[in-house]
Amino acid sequence: MAKRLFDILVSLSVLLFGAPVLLLLCLAVRINMGSPIFFRQERPGLNGEIFEIIKFRTMRDAYDQDSKPLPDAERLTKLGRLLRATSLDELPELLNVLKGEMSLVGPRPLLVRYLPLYTPEQVRRHDVRPGITGLAQVRGRNALDWDSKFAYDIEYVDNQSLWFDLRILFETVRAVVKREGISHEGVVTMPRFEGSTAAADQKDQPRD
Repeated sequence: MAKRLFDILVSLSVLLFGAPVLLLLCLAVRINMGSPIFFRQERPGLNGEIFEIIKFRTMRDAYDQDSKPLPDAERLTKLGRLLRATSLDELPELLNVLKGEMSLVGPRPLLVRYLPLYTPEQVRRHDVRPGITGLAQVRGRNALDWDSKFAYDIEYVDNQSLWFDLRILFETVRAVVKREGISHEGVVTMPRFEGSTAAADQKDQPRD
């Protein structure tokens, strides 16, 4: 209850006092990339229940001659890079927090198509509400490999507390200011998750 109350109070405060900044960001995205201003996508949340995440749009619509979207690196705009580097693109997720779909701190909500690829241990990341920031985000963010990210997610699930959240939020500010771990080597953010090495090792083990 304390964590939920903290989420609501902080989210409301940021949305109310940060309204002028949010309006300026909406205008900037609209001028730079057109409509829609927001990026919406289904993600799995608490207990794997699907919800619609909302973020500021960071990529323009661009297609090749076969009408297929261009790679992310070619669609990401300068404004989009700035929004991602400063995590300002995540601010609309405060609405998800108010609705109870997310928390300020927790494992980041990933793509729905990843659900069948998780090991039983990795599925435990859905035992808590997903967060705008999390332990993995202050321990390397997108510079981490997938197995490391999931390990930090489970560490958070096993040790969650309001004080732990406060510590992660403090470290998030430091990481954003230093712009640490914005992208993975060779890609704009993170490579697609194709299944963990842990799952692969289990699959390759001889069976009785």
